[in-house]
Amino acid sequence: MLNRTFGCVRLVWNKTLSERHGVYHVEGKRTTCRETDAALTRWKRTEDLAFLSEVSSVPLQQTLRHQHTAFANFFAGRAGYPRFKTRRGRQSAHYTRSAFRLRDGVLNLAKTSTPLRFVWSFDNVDITALDPTTVVVSREPDGRWYVTFAVDAEAPEAADPTGHAVGVDLGLTDFPVTSDGRRIPNPRHLDRRARRLARYQRRMARCRRGSRNRSKARAKAAGAHRKVRNARQDFLHRITTALVRSAEVIAIEDLDISGMVRSHHLARAISDASWGEFRRQLEYKCARAGRTLVVIDRWYPSSKTCSACGHQLAELGLTTRHWTCPGCRARHDRDHNAAKNILAAGRAVARGSSGDACGADVRRQGSSLPRSAMKQETRVVRHSA
Repeated sequence: MLNRTFGCVRLVWNKTLSERHGVYHVEGKRTTCRETDAALTRWKRTEDLAFLSEVSSVPLQQTLRHQHTAFANFFAGRAGYPRFKTRRGRQSAHYTRSAFRLRDGVLNLAKTSTPLRFVWSFDNVDITALDPTTVVVSREPDGRWYVTFAVDAEAPEAADPTGHAVGVDLGLTDFPVTSDGRRIPNPRHLDRRARRLARYQRRMARCRRGSRNRSKARAKAAGAHRKVRNARQDFLHRITTALVRSAEVIAIEDLDISGMVRSHHLARAISDASWGEFRRQLEYKCARAGRTLVVIDRWYPSSKTCSACGHQLAELGLTTRHWTCPGCRARHDRDHNAAKNILAAGRAVARGSSGDACGADVRRQGSSLPRSAMKQETRVVRHSA
């Protein structure tokens, strides 16, 4: 029944998306949520799509609402254009309170004759005391099934003050380099499992399309990708949680990730590092803990500005990892120096000022990058790779 529900959900999504696309490009009109509901009712009355009535109507209605939200986000510029769903991807069905019953830890879904058996993953939460608003049943491409409960929860209390602020510079060798000198090497989850992934993908390529062996090989490859994804998520959650717990003010750079991944040499490494996911986790964790997250403008020259005196270099190549300031003769590690400057700029923004400790503006002004208040003369810079 759940597999049939997934198929119906996928069909409703794809058929509605196709009709939305046609109406918008032919007539120039947007399809309302009421019109999609009426279309679904008409489909159920036809002979070809009468099987839609054999599954619960709630997941189908939720699919229409999710697509309406996806288009609203697209027209608002917050997301890309909605895409068609494939049977090989992740499948899910959303059940609201009218389509499920959870009593004494026993879950019954609409249109099913027996309770859904599941293993509870949280030992510190009593399943019998839950009052979920939504139940999501999903199946991953590797064949694993999950059931998710959405519950109304009270807002968490603000974290205890620490009196500490930190600037974070992201990289590929050391994933985060903080202003207080902490470095965490980039684990490179995808590279560590690249040979195994390639082996599973070669096995799948040798199998005949549509065969059972190809389905097994595809599940193996999907399972390997799942392990990479879970390891990456665990790494990011540990780092972001530690930062939020230790610092009241966290300053990071607004990196142009979409532009960086256009490079053929760095696209895979940047995607594996998941800088965007790192920022997303910091944003919601800081908001939940009452911390301040400051995002510094991407044009701020954090790497080539001296954190001691404010001198700004004219040029600083990517291969230069250490350099000596011509103004104060201070020796700098490129990433650590950038983290210090990000912290100084973040403190200035948090105070409502437009300048950092050295007087350099955080935002880009005009056609040239902002300069420090100190005298900026072009000098010979000694550096070592």
